[in-house]
Amino acid sequence: MSDRKEQHPSDEYSIRLEKLERLRELGIDPYPARVQVDMPLHELRRNFSVLEGRGDVITVAGRVMSKRMHGKSSFAHIQDGSDKFQIYLKFDIVGEEQYKFYKKYIDVGDFVQVSGTLFKTRTGEETLLVEKFVLLAKPLRPLPEKWHGLADEDKKLRQRYLDMLMNPQVAERFIKRAKLLRSMRDFLDKHGFVEVETPILQPIYGGANARPFSTYHNALDMKLFLRIATELYLKRLIIGGMDRVYEIGKNFRNEGIDRMHNPEFTALEVYEAYTDYDGMMKLTQALLRHIVEETSGSLSVTYQGIDTNLAPDFKKVPFWRAIAERTGRDFSTADRSELIEYLKAENIEFDENLPEYSLVDEIFKEKVEGTLIEPTFIVDYPLELSPLAKQKRENTALVERFELFWYGMEIANAFTELNDPVEQRRRFEEQMERRAKGDPEAQILDEDFLTALEHGMPPTGGMGMGIDRLAMILTDSYTIRDVIIFPQLRTKMQNVIEDNDEDEK
Repeated sequence: MSDRKEQHPSDEYSIRLEKLERLRELGIDPYPARVQVDMPLHELRRNFSVLEGRGDVITVAGRVMSKRMHGKSSFAHIQDGSDKFQIYLKFDIVGEEQYKFYKKYIDVGDFVQVSGTLFKTRTGEETLLVEKFVLLAKPLRPLPEKWHGLADEDKKLRQRYLDMLMNPQVAERFIKRAKLLRSMRDFLDKHGFVEVETPILQPIYGGANARPFSTYHNALDMKLFLRIATELYLKRLIIGGMDRVYEIGKNFRNEGIDRMHNPEFTALEVYEAYTDYDGMMKLTQALLRHIVEETSGSLSVTYQGIDTNLAPDFKKVPFWRAIAERTGRDFSTADRSELIEYLKAENIEFDENLPEYSLVDEIFKEKVEGTLIEPTFIVDYPLELSPLAKQKRENTALVERFELFWYGMEIANAFTELNDPVEQRRRFEEQMERRAKGDPEAQILDEDFLTALEHGMPPTGGMGMGIDRLAMILTDSYTIRDVIIFPQLRTKMQNVIEDNDEDEK
């Protein structure tokens, strides 16, 4: 028992545990398996006037969120996943035995089933007059105190269920995210795309420049990787004759955690045969407008106090021009020493071992990305930044690629897909050379994908869209952690170990 008290320092835990044991001694099951309800609480509220007029006995259930005893009567609020509703118990209606049981054993946080008739109080609040109630589940831990709720930001993330219980707007955020996904699927399905599922465990990771997570399959005696992108498998389906495919799923990248990055994230990837990045631009713009209108009811969006409107055509700015407009310099012909000199002069943190194309990307991220508030397509990237994209016919130093930025965040990335197997092999080999020189994010040569490509892939456009960042904007959430129900966090034990290490130093 001493260990339990150390783990649960609150006296409330011990009190509730004693009540639980007493209930069992009385032959009462504190966790019955059967429950019967006539309707959820939001439906009860919606149909209140009709049901009140008929005088029907209604059975509903929910968690007790407040309890106010007034001698021989008591008001309480119960809450289910749809709404909150007031209930009223009277000594002379439920009977002495049941009323004493309610007073002694029912706590805030308990789940109950209640049956009774509907009426309005003198103040006009819709209420259920309880004739009978049943305990459905007895929690051992109390809910956070009503008025202060969860003040600890770390606890909100680790115990999301409590945050949702005490702050209904948190649950609304994830309901809106669900609407986002549903509207995305509706749009693509109506435009003839087929939703598919590709492997999460892959023998070779590819489709993006990122570090993977690895695991080991005992039965096959082989190392496997959690996918960093769905791209190369979806392209195999294009090769196989599925001309319009998409997947919404998890990707995993072994990278840092910050306001806009989580190592496990959700993305859409969509591929269409017989189109290019111009076709993908039109699709992306139409898709984003559809999602925003379906989830928000308007093409006007406010994020962190800044208004944008998706009705006008999105801006389109070439990559090198975007950098020149923000820096006053043309870096398209700059050599490595010029790039490093500029980065140092601007006090931009960077790794001097990065290849030239990554240095350029650092300048873009620092000087351009955060300024792109209105929806903007940045187009025509340097070849080195895009090993899976087709070169531009007019300028082979560039590729037909765009990224869509909104509120300073990359929302989508798209290519005219490279379908020349000889050129794709050359680029993979070049990536492997970069990997040998120390670039951990360079792509792996995928022989199986090349074999598929050698069987012929039609002209194809492909686009990936980040679901989490889009959800951030549409729910006005500052950080990605607020739109991922259970974001990746350090374990408490890791924090304790690191704190102890610091103390020893």
